[in-house]
Amino acid sequence: MAEVLLFHHAQGQTPGFLAFADELRRAGHTVHTPDLYDGNTFQTLDEGLAYARKVGFGELLEAGVRTADGLPSGLVYAGFSLGVMPAQNLAQTRVGARGALLFESCLPVSEFGSAWPKGVPVQIHGMDADPFFAGEGDIDAARALVESAEQAELFVYPGDQHLFADSSLPSYDAEATALLRQRVLDFLAAR
Repeated sequence: MAEVLLFHHAQGQTPGFLAFADELRRAGHTVHTPDLYDGNTFQTLDEGLAYARKVGFGELLEAGVRTADGLPSGLVYAGFSLGVMPAQNLAQTRVGARGALLFESCLPVSEFGSAWPKGVPVQIHGMDADPFFAGEGDIDAARALVESAEQAELFVYPGDQHLFADSSLPSYDAEATALLRQRVLDFLAAR
């Protein structure tokens, strides 16, 4: 079974985010869910992003990376949207990464190095009309990553929702999430 470091999205550790982590645990995986927001959660994405801007995206990234201190090196790094920043950074820079799961966001590989590390598999998930994932260039970064990496998969779901895998939010898409969950569980079973 895999050991996963899972980072929350801009609305914080919502009940849906925690439920997703619990589903992975029920499948037998060890899942660490650090709270980068010190217990704060937000009703809307705009409120959560305003909080992230106030704290500073760089500070949130650094805080996320620091959460790996003291954890074993053989982790799968995962993140939803805002949480992709520390997850992708750690997957690209921390020795011993077992994989990466990037949900609803993807940064250019050049943000954290010159290339995706050899031997580190990655899955990227997002919706084809999500104004953030598709509209702000993340899908292009994901396609470039898939082209350059040895073991990379991009899964694009029909729809225009951001944070579609969080069952506690109005953006939740049960059908897309069921497929995402199965793909994630298959990925983790191989780690």
